[in-house]
Formats: sequence, C-alpha cells, structure tokens
Amino acid sequence: MVPQVQIIGITGIPEVTEGDDLAALILSAAQAQGTTLEAGDVLVVTQKVVSKAEGAVVDLKDVTPSPLALEFAREHNKDPRHVEVVLRESRRIVRMERGVLIAESKHGFICANAGVDASNIPGEERVSLLPRDPDGSARRLREVIMARLGFPVAVIISDSFGRPWRLGSTDVAIGIAGISPLKDYRGVTDPYGYLLRTSTAAVADEIASAAELVTGKVDLVPVSIARGFPYLPDEEATAKGLLREASLDMFR
Repeated sequence: MVPQVQIIGITGIPEVTEGDDLAALILSAAQAQGTTLEAGDVLVVTQKVVSKAEGAVVDLKDVTPSPLALEFAREHNKDPRHVEVVLRESRRIVRMERGVLIAESKHGFICANAGVDASNIPGEERVSLLPRDPDGSARRLREVIMARLGFPVAVIISDSFGRPWRLGSTDVAIGIAGISPLKDYRGVTDPYGYLLRTSTAAVADEIASAAELVTGKVDLVPVSIARGFPYLPDEEATAKGLLREASLDMFR
C-alpha cells in the first residue's frame, strides 16, 4: 500500500456557546456534509470551540488591571485588561519585552500570552482562555463520540503556538485522548544500518499541524479528521507527555 494520510475538514459547525454538546455538533455537521467517521480516525478539534463550549471566555469589561498590567500596557500600547488576564493565566513570565509577553501557562505550556486570545470570539472586548484541563476535555469528548459511534477514535485538541527559531506559527496538541503523542525510534536501525539513539517524533503535534492546513485561521472549519495514520493507541497518554522537563531544557 502507498503510505498516505488524509485530512478532512468538517464544515457547517454553528457558533459554539457555553454548554453546547460539542460532540453532537461535530457529528451532526459531519453527517450533513456526507462525511462518516471511521474506526482509527483522529478527530482534531481546535481549542477555541472547546473553550467556548466550556465557558472559558472572559469579558474584559469585568477585569480590573493590576499595576504591572498597567505598566506593560502603557509601555507597549496594549489593552491593560487583556494583559491582566494573561498574567492571571500564567504560572510564570518567561519574557516581557518588545510588546511581546511570553508566559508559561498554568498547564505548563510556554507560549505567547499564556494562550489568551481575542481572535474568533464574537462580541467586543472578549477573550478566550485555554481549557482548564485540555486532556480532560479531549477525554470527555472522545468518550461521548465513541459511545455514539460504537468504535474507537482518538481526539486531539489543537492550538497555534509560535516557534523561537522560525517565523510563523504551527498548531500543536494541547490535549489528547486515545493516542500516544510520541513515536519512539530509539533502538531502531534505519535502512542503511544506522542505529537510532535519540530520534522521537512528536506525532500528535504533527497531526495537529497537518490539520491546520484544512481548518485555517478564519475559515470557520474548527474540526477536522486525520485518517490513515497508524498511530499507537494509548488510553493513559496525555499531552503533558510532550512537555520537556525543566532539567532537560537548555534554554530556561
């Protein structure tokens, strides 16, 4: 067989609001466009719709900025209330300069603004937060979908992260369920006889990034299906397995 992976966008998902049955919306939209999920599919769901369904949206009118937020906002022409929300969602500030705020979120993700984002949120002066427990969100969504379908699928919750050494952002997995996030090649001999000693592929991130080619940023396609990738099923795996331990991080 010729190796191939297919990415299928799911269109027609309506605006998601707090309390919505996200699984029902996804399955209904897939059925309406004639797409049938299959056993072994990976459902890639963008963070924004998960946050909306879980009510992880903040109205900036209700936010009182701290002195630190006011100072940074004044120096860099930012909304101090937005900065304040970022500070509240941060475990620590990694870098705060040139108008950029890089933070370690409460989940352990190091990214711009601790994942706080104003894009693709209806209404003025509202921002979304990352889900409180992205792995738990993925697990719950997977359980409901599998109960309705009757066969196994995996779920990845994705978000866009920047990269320190390259321009542009790519989507990564911030929550997973049913799929091992890494493919370990250590101990494998390549076709030329070389023994691999350090190679480990971040397959959950690679699937999330591939899915973004279909979902886009402004195309109203918040969910896609990755089909054909022979991932390793794992009922216990979490996206935290993708985070490098501080003791192994040469750049902290």
